[in-house]
Amino acid sequence: MEAHDFDWNQTLREQWEFHWDHQVRARLDGLTDDEYFWSPVPNGWSVRPRDSSTAPMQVGSGGFTIDYAYPTPDPAPFTTIAWRLGHVIVGVLAVRNAAHFGTPAASYDTWEYAGSAATALDQLETQLDSWRAGVRTLSDADLRIPVGPKEPYPEASMADLVLHIHRELIHHLSEVCLLRDLYLHTRTATNGATR
Repeated sequence: MEAHDFDWNQTLREQWEFHWDHQVRARLDGLTDDEYFWSPVPNGWSVRPRDSSTAPMQVGSGGFTIDYAYPTPDPAPFTTIAWRLGHVIVGVLAVRNAAHFGTPAASYDTWEYAGSAATALDQLETQLDSWRAGVRTLSDADLRIPVGPKEPYPEASMADLVLHIHRELIHHLSEVCLLRDLYLHTRTATNGATR
């Protein structure tokens, strides 16, 4: 293959798509509401019914809000699967889909956070579909263009952003899988329950 024939867009997409298709997607099947909200430690951050949180801030526009603080406490609080999915859905995907691919505006403050695991997974699939479709449209020239003031590092290229988002997805969704394992083995060890 000649260097000028190399498909950068396909290579960038495959970084995430292989991970999603072969390592993560099946691991999310059957996620229960109990797992979604479960915290193995006290005072972990989560998604909660409005006005039921003790976190410094609760943001969101619907019946459920996500725990938050600015600046983030040190050490950062433990976060549940619900919180991690909320972060991925909104901060990693929806905000970027809106900024770069023309989907409706999104922010932590205005999002309607999912009150169930099934709703969160539907939101995740929707945002992932938008991201994948948007990235698919990028030409080699588009991938070289700086992302501009919509991002914290405006001089970074669109390819840099795509790689960053894929690293974020791999990182946080792997954490979700680990928490499912911990939930399963903790519950099995303490009460014989299985999922």
